[in-house]
Amino acid sequence: MLCHFYTVSLINECQMLVHRGVKEVTLLGQNVDSYGHDLPGTPDLADLLQAIHEQVPELARIRFLTSHPNDMSQHIIDAVARLPRVMENINLPFQAGNDDVLSRMKRGYTNAEYRGIVSRIRESIPDVAMVTDLIVGFPGETPEQFEDTLAMVRDIRFDKVHSAAYSTRPNTFAQRKMEDDVPEGEKKDRLTALEALQKNIATELNSVLMGSREQVLVEQVRDLQATGRNRNDKLVHFAHPQVPALTGQMVNVRIEKTGPWSLLGSLELAKQAVAVSTAH
Repeated sequence: MLCHFYTVSLINECQMLVHRGVKEVTLLGQNVDSYGHDLPGTPDLADLLQAIHEQVPELARIRFLTSHPNDMSQHIIDAVARLPRVMENINLPFQAGNDDVLSRMKRGYTNAEYRGIVSRIRESIPDVAMVTDLIVGFPGETPEQFEDTLAMVRDIRFDKVHSAAYSTRPNTFAQRKMEDDVPEGEKKDRLTALEALQKNIATELNSVLMGSREQVLVEQVRDLQATGRNRNDKLVHFAHPQVPALTGQMVNVRIEKTGPWSLLGSLELAKQAVAVSTAH
């Protein structure tokens, strides 16, 4: 097991959070899967996940984001597949589907290389939910190059896509060396096309969950309606008179309606009797 200061510090923080009643933690970093590359012995994120999983057994769920394709090693993928309390949800931004645009962004990988990483992830983690980030209207992006982004989304079929239109950011290479030459109207049209495509894909993917039994961690309650997330980080809503007692609890929900952005279901009472009683 890793024993250097940073890993021990993170383990201690997770233990402290568990003692306060926390059931889920997210390891957060701009490129979280580059963790450990500058540490003695060059441990990686997989080693950290293993250490937390072993040393904090009371922690019900472990997540991480955001990853960079260049650092998504098979070692990390195998750790997610092997550790039952690490959730099957990977956020892997690709940002653009065209190789020339990716090169101008200095992303360090190609369309084909990104697709290969996703294939390896899905081969190792069959139930994984893939999430991505992308930008439309990067300087110099032509309509034909944007079509490569649409093709990537269409082919890979992400569970979620976080998209945004390009805007200049101070002190970046693009701001210093590139002209923001894609008209704002064109950016909006591309964003609209992308969002429409993803809505259809998410609708189809979520429809498969109709009638399924999902383990949900309840996050908030409003007017006796509870909202939580399943293992794949999908939003689940359900209602029940005893909902306030379930805040922060892990419950089982039978899915009765699906949509592109969330799921709706009912609480399985018999399965949840013990959890309700312990919450009082």
